[in-house]
Amino acid sequence: MKELLEYILHGILGESRFYVTEEVDGDFVRLLIKVEPEENTGIVIGKGGATIKAIRNILRVKATLEKKGVSVNLAE
Repeated sequence: MKELLEYILHGILGESRFYVTEEVDGDFVRLLIKVEPEENTGIVIGKGGATIKAIRNILRVKATLEKKGVSVNLAE
């Protein structure tokens, strides 16, 4: 899951610096995105939260196929 999220973020942010941490708890995966510089946080969120919602939906589909749960959060 982490690799897919990093691929998506690289496509959105280009060469910007971002970090993804992954915590696995049985069949549940928690992903935390930290973006540097802070101005790029708005790009990841998108207008009205549309971009982050789309990212969560894509990862939810992958998690469903793998019979897992997933949570994607953006660090402030």
